[in-house]
Amino acid sequence: MHPILFSIGHITIYSYGIIFAAAFVTGIYLAQKKAACSGIESKIIVDLGVYLLISSLVGARLFYIMDNLEWYIKHPAEIVFSRTGFVFYGGFILAITVGIWYLRRHKLPVLKIADIFGPSIAIGEAIGRIGCFLHGCCYGRPTSPPWGICFPEDAPAGSVVVHPTQIYLSVANVIVFIILSMIKPGFTGKICSLYLILHALFRFVIEYWRGDSASVFLGLTGAQLISVLLGICGVVLWIKAKQKENTQIAQIKKESRDI
Repeated sequence: MHPILFSIGHITIYSYGIIFAAAFVTGIYLAQKKAACSGIESKIIVDLGVYLLISSLVGARLFYIMDNLEWYIKHPAEIVFSRTGFVFYGGFILAITVGIWYLRRHKLPVLKIADIFGPSIAIGEAIGRIGCFLHGCCYGRPTSPPWGICFPEDAPAGSVVVHPTQIYLSVANVIVFIILSMIKPGFTGKICSLYLILHALFRFVIEYWRGDSASVFLGLTGAQLISVLLGICGVVLWIKAKQKENTQIAQIKKESRDI
C-alpha cells in the first residue's frame, strides 16, 4: 500500500490518480492504433475517450455515494472534497450509456467502435487495479499465511492477511486483453460482446474473494449481479450480431445470383 507517491511542498501526488491517468492514456493509445486499421479517424477516438473519461469518473463517484448514502448525508462536504470512493461498475455503466449516446448522435458505427475499445478497456482496468492495490481499496477476504498480503493497520482492510483481489482482477484483465487482441477478426460486435462475457465471468468468480462487498440478493454481491447482467448482454449481443452478419451475407449472395 502506497497511496502517496511523493510530495513537493504543499503539492501531494497520489498514486491512484497517476495510475488512473496511465490507464486512460494507454487505453486511448491502443484504441487509436486499432482504429487506424479499421478506417476510423483518430480524432473520433480521442473525443469519445474524453467523454468516456469524464462519465466514468462521475458514474463511479455517484455509484459509491449512493452505496454509502447514509454516511454522506452525515458528511456532505466529503461528497466534493474526498479524494476516495469510486465504484468500477458505476463508471462502466455510465460510460457505456454516454458512449452510445455520443456515437448515435454523431451517426457513427456503435458496434464497430465498441470492438475497437474492447481491448483498451481491459488493459485500462488491468492498470487501474494497480492503483487500487497501492491505495488499499478493493481488498480481499482474510486468508491464511503464507498466501495473501497484509496492509498497514490504518488501511481499510486492517492489519490482517487478505487475498490480493486487486492483483487477481489486474491479472484477469490482462488475460482478457490478450484474448481479445489475439482473436481472429469476425463479425462486427464480436470483440465487445466477448469482452462483456469474459469480464463478467472473471469478475463474478473473483468477487467471492472480495472482503469489502456484502451480499445483496441470494448470497450474491451487487457486483456479481451486475456481472450476470453484463454476461447475459454479452451473449445476446453475440447472437444478434452474428445473426445480422449471416443475414447480410445471405442477402449479398442472393443479389449476386439475381444479377
